[in-house]
Amino acid sequence: MVENPGSPQLRKGVGLLGVVTFGAGTAIGVSIFSVLQPAAQVAGSGLLVAIGVAMLPMLLFAISYAYLGSAVPVSGASYEWPSRFLHPSIGFLIAWLRIIANVGALTILSQVLVGYLNMVVPLPLKLTMALLMTLLFGLNYIGVSVAARVQTLLMGGLMVVLAVFVALGLPAIETKLIGDPLGYPPFTILAAVPLLITLFLGIESAVEIGEEVRDPGRNIPLGIACAILLTAIVYSLVAVTALGLVGPARLAASSAPLLDAARVPLGALATPLIVGAACFSIVKSMNAAALVFSRSLFAMARNDVLPRALAAIHPRFGTPHRAVLFGYGLAMTGLLLPPSLIFLLLAVNVPTMLKYMACSLSAARVATHHPELHQRSHIRLGVRGIAIISYAGAAVALAIAALGIEADWRPYLLVGGWLALGIVYWLVRGRHARAPDAA
Repeated sequence: MVENPGSPQLRKGVGLLGVVTFGAGTAIGVSIFSVLQPAAQVAGSGLLVAIGVAMLPMLLFAISYAYLGSAVPVSGASYEWPSRFLHPSIGFLIAWLRIIANVGALTILSQVLVGYLNMVVPLPLKLTMALLMTLLFGLNYIGVSVAARVQTLLMGGLMVVLAVFVALGLPAIETKLIGDPLGYPPFTILAAVPLLITLFLGIESAVEIGEEVRDPGRNIPLGIACAILLTAIVYSLVAVTALGLVGPARLAASSAPLLDAARVPLGALATPLIVGAACFSIVKSMNAAALVFSRSLFAMARNDVLPRALAAIHPRFGTPHRAVLFGYGLAMTGLLLPPSLIFLLLAVNVPTMLKYMACSLSAARVATHHPELHQRSHIRLGVRGIAIISYAGAAVALAIAALGIEADWRPYLLVGGWLALGIVYWLVRGRHARAPDAA
């Protein structure tokens, strides 16, 4: 891809702190406020084991992403890397599936946020969801540095609230309520992994704005490493505290599991504290999701698999403004989706696992077939080491995608249908692209 030197360029407005907060800020989001309930339904207190299991594949994915983000920083990376290093059709189909995943994610986020706000003041569901999406896509239209600053502020507020919850709740836990996390059948624990991996999704978010990161060779891998460490610490403390305060049965029956847990040590103060934390968390996650979604659409348009007009860059703000607006329009269609949380989580997670698989294979391809790019990376692992980690990550991603069928098989029909539609679009587009040559 060759850029016109005289055309507007994406602005490098994100530093190391932005990389960390986009990664950890996306991961430490709505999931901790919602996923504990369905995970407790599936695995009881075995969810503590499942959280640890869910973190392991994310380490494999993170190494592949840090490696590629350092060697080949590019906006819309999850589309660009498979397109360049595997096949254009693979890159397209991964990005195509990410459309439905991003719409689903924004729908979950806004729906859960309105649910928490309704605990304080009654709000119309669909209208409030629409207003939230409008606000956040508007921020991303204005500029990535504005979005990054908002992300950092929201992340700080969330961390303060979660620290208060853990500091006051941890001394009050009862270990007998937790029970034996290892006393559940292995397959029961594994069935919760596709749900709990949601806790870590987004660790690699900054690679999607690689061209907008300052010194990406250093800041992307270092930022991902810091985001993983921060996320692991936060989730371990919050999950143990919640289970020790109310036990797995109450978590499984609760529509607001952290709120019910916080009421044990905090009483009436729990509602403003947890509702405030949920608001910080969900708005932060929606902000990052809107940014990543629009950059994926921008990358597809820049490579002519979506209308080229969507690849325009705003001359003043330095943002892919038309891709932002198109993403906003697609996100609004999520208001029509069903509200089932397990259904929506799997509809998001299955395409995400396929994305991780494709990007892991791309990392292996770069290491083994592109020595000039391999030398650019700040991840100092040999060719063999990168290849082994990347192939392992791809295999694990595929396995996790398949495991979720135990929880609900219907999202697989949705994803499969959307994939079939994407294949038809790709074939028709290719036929039209070849028509002038044939003439």
